[in-house]
Amino acid sequence: MGSEKLVEKGTLIEFRVQGERRLAVTDRPEGKKNWIAIDERGQSHSLRPQRIEYQVEGERYEPSDIPTFLQEVEPYLDPSSLEVAWELLVEEGEGVTAPDLAQLLFSDKSPPPCYAAHRLLADDKIYFKKKADLYEPRSVAQVAEIQHQIEVEEQRTREKEAFFTRVKQALAKEGVEWENSDRVRLESLEKFALNPEHNHRLAQEILAALARSQTPQAALELLVDLGRWSPNENLFLRRSSYPLYFPQKVLDVAQRYLRSPLPDSNTNRLDLTHLKVYTIDDESTKEIDDGLSVEYLPDGEGVRLWIHIADPTRLVSLGDELDLEARRRSTSLYLPTGMISMFPSELATGPMSLVQGRICPALSFGVILDEQGGVSDYCIHASLIKPTYRLTYEDVDEMLQLGVKAEPEIEHLANSARLRQSWRSTQGSIEIRMPEASIKVKNEDEIEIVILDDSRSRQLVAEMMILTGEVAGRYAQEHNIPLPFRGQPQPELPPEEELLLLPAGPVRACALRRCMPRSEMGINPIRHAGLGLDIYTQVTSPIRRYTDLLAHFQLKAHLRGDPLPFSREELQEIVYSVTASAQEATLVERQTNRYWGLEYLRRNPEEVWQVLVLRWLREDDNIGLILLEELGLELPHKFNRPVALGDRLEVQVSSADPRQDIIRFREFLSSSPEATAM
Repeated sequence: MGSEKLVEKGTLIEFRVQGERRLAVTDRPEGKKNWIAIDERGQSHSLRPQRIEYQVEGERYEPSDIPTFLQEVEPYLDPSSLEVAWELLVEEGEGVTAPDLAQLLFSDKSPPPCYAAHRLLADDKIYFKKKADLYEPRSVAQVAEIQHQIEVEEQRTREKEAFFTRVKQALAKEGVEWENSDRVRLESLEKFALNPEHNHRLAQEILAALARSQTPQAALELLVDLGRWSPNENLFLRRSSYPLYFPQKVLDVAQRYLRSPLPDSNTNRLDLTHLKVYTIDDESTKEIDDGLSVEYLPDGEGVRLWIHIADPTRLVSLGDELDLEARRRSTSLYLPTGMISMFPSELATGPMSLVQGRICPALSFGVILDEQGGVSDYCIHASLIKPTYRLTYEDVDEMLQLGVKAEPEIEHLANSARLRQSWRSTQGSIEIRMPEASIKVKNEDEIEIVILDDSRSRQLVAEMMILTGEVAGRYAQEHNIPLPFRGQPQPELPPEEELLLLPAGPVRACALRRCMPRSEMGINPIRHAGLGLDIYTQVTSPIRRYTDLLAHFQLKAHLRGDPLPFSREELQEIVYSVTASAQEATLVERQTNRYWGLEYLRRNPEEVWQVLVLRWLREDDNIGLILLEELGLELPHKFNRPVALGDRLEVQVSSADPRQDIIRFREFLSSSPEATAM
């Protein structure tokens, strides 16, 4: 602006120093084009004409006049007056100069209002845009859009400030009600902690604003400090695609079915309510999906074993919200901190379960065994049963030990299970017995690790479930029904003489386990080498495994004489998807158990543990796998002296970091520990 007008000594001009507006009075020329100007502080500035943004016309000034001039300008600097001017000018669309605006707004073209008009126009980002020496009014649509953008930005600023206020309250352990507007910021912290390899600029900005290091660990610690996560938050579960909560639409369907169950598609259920039914589970089990009975046949013709399986398809319609959510989950998740059910718990532990004393719909498998333990005859019925006793494994072991005469069925079931196990052995089954740990966590304060006994009661239930899987598979094969069949390829086992060189027990079992191929699932029957069965499917956990639920839909439709719900192709596609989800869920279970196992060890640094050298990981580096026999945990360890498989040592935890999956032990040599690490 100033570059096009003649600058004289004593002219009041505006320019900028590092972006800051400054007024000064021209004093003398410098060179051909530059001017020396003096500001109110007495500082000199050498200015090119292009740097002069505005010059005050009509009077001459001294540097000492600048403060007074600014005081005269101040009353005119009302940004709202600019909107009034814009409303007057927008229809004509003609540009204005600062003096024009001063005349329009203040009816005064003296220097202070003119300079005030310049300031208003120069600072304005809404109503006018500069074009050469004129300021043209923006269109109504442009102004509306800019105002909207400003409002959005102001709203963001308010939300950001409010978020940090709530953060400070939460860090001070004051009660906080988080707002919906906080969700994006909190989620950014979660994503940074879970997937640090991605870009997380927002999370890092939050951490920087709180003077915390910009690392995934810092994000995790902040979420814990805010009370959003627990100190032992299950990151494996959060990283997985397994849903933590049921969508409201699924819960709504569950409530509707609880109030008004669907009509039973199996109208001619076999009434087996006269049979004594035993359900046998861990005490903590809430989803009761199998029960056992013994039916004594007339005229001394022997007995029929009945395995009753819960019938959740009675309360599920194919393709409804319940079914699709169960398919998405694929399985119930069993974690040390508790179970996350495949179905809403109100259904899973209520009308879907075999509840003691209540008449329950079931899918019942009646089996007569021959003298060797093979299946002599079988039948499958949609049924009604009335569970008589809810027993724990410990209850059944005690009854077997005491030989309770009032319950001969228990002894008969146990003997039948033993006969079945013997028969499967003749069919080539491969038995691998390794210590199995059950880890339970109560309120994160108490970790309990228990070795599950390989007791008669557990063998009893396991054999009855395997028997049911064989019978269901045979029925499907005989009637050409596609089911999710499970199999396992024949392994290449070490020669007997090689196995006999290994110590009996876990070391030998571990060597066998390493040879076992991964089990497979498909819609065509395949041999299951580990179980010693030519055909096998899983149908005994339909509340907890979606593939079992699929098998129920297929079997029940065939029993009714209805068309099968799934063609071979449809079933194959669903099985493929569900199997992938189930494998992810299994990995989460394994990782979570491992975490809590290491956390238990971290909390017990003074304990001395008896360990067994199980197998080599890298023998040349003296790195092997040790088994903590009291806990059933298998962990890597670098030995600091020569050892052999099967050797027993004493170790103590020197350090453990469950988050990093790191454990270090020190070995005890006689009475003194020597440190070693893995």
